[in-house]
Amino acid sequence: MSAAPLRIVFAGTPDFAATCLDKLLSHGYPITAVYTQPDRPSGRGRKLMPGPVKLLAIEHQLPVYQPLSLRTAEAQAELASLKPDLMIVVAYGLLLPQEVLDIPRLGCINVHASILPRWRGAAPIERALLAGDTETGITIMQMNKGLDTGDMLSINRCPIQADDTGATLHDRLAELGASALLEILPMLADGKANPQPQDDALACYASKLSKEEGLLDWSLSAAELSCKVRGLNPRPIAYTRLGDETLRVWQASAIEEQQSQPPGTICSVSKKGVEVATGSGTLRLEQLQLPGGKAQPLASLLNGNPQRFTVGQRFH
Repeated sequence: MSAAPLRIVFAGTPDFAATCLDKLLSHGYPITAVYTQPDRPSGRGRKLMPGPVKLLAIEHQLPVYQPLSLRTAEAQAELASLKPDLMIVVAYGLLLPQEVLDIPRLGCINVHASILPRWRGAAPIERALLAGDTETGITIMQMNKGLDTGDMLSINRCPIQADDTGATLHDRLAELGASALLEILPMLADGKANPQPQDDALACYASKLSKEEGLLDWSLSAAELSCKVRGLNPRPIAYTRLGDETLRVWQASAIEEQQSQPPGTICSVSKKGVEVATGSGTLRLEQLQLPGGKAQPLASLLNGNPQRFTVGQRFH
């Protein structure tokens, strides 16, 4: 670290952000304050629950601020009173107006889970998987008033494995983001960072995921459907319908074997999975969740009901 420690305000909410905050604390960076989203109702009782960043901040006895918005003069004055040198923003969930971006001496930086300008927006990890990308990464960005449009301070690349899900890629990128943050902070403190502009012509928008997106369209190729299943795991989870039932698909893999049956038709059933014809190739459903049940591998599911799926049935 620099001889004169930065006065850092950290802003983030979920697990991804907590990984970065934990890494900063473990490496001795003093955090002046933590900003995080207001507590949200959770569980069957809808009890207000703090997010992972707030829990970590409380554990380390850090001051916590949870404004509904940073657009009010009151919230901006409160932040200014902390006299931050730098604000680190990681999956915070609130927009930062220009008045906030101007408060820290070194501005605000963001840890973003894509290789910008690809996948600007709320769901870059999932969108990379849904699109079948073979590579993603972490961009540390100097924030401006646009949506993930600021100059890039560093890029750290990460291959996407064939069996990656939203969950596994999230965890790997969270660790990569925390390490990338530690690398850039001394450069910022010493004025040695080298911001590079983004090429707006290459930008893609990573919109939030919706439950409706999870419905499997069997006219698509098996490769596309496999990407959807992986990208929507662990939420909101891909699903399909068989008769009057809705089945959630937690794990599936594409098989190149072509089938002559109409898309959505079950071609074979074994403990390895239910193989279904698609618009191109075959999709093997390997882990399913039946209505009212829990997610299970096909072998376990068939043990209790070996006739649960039959060749010729058709998903719709």
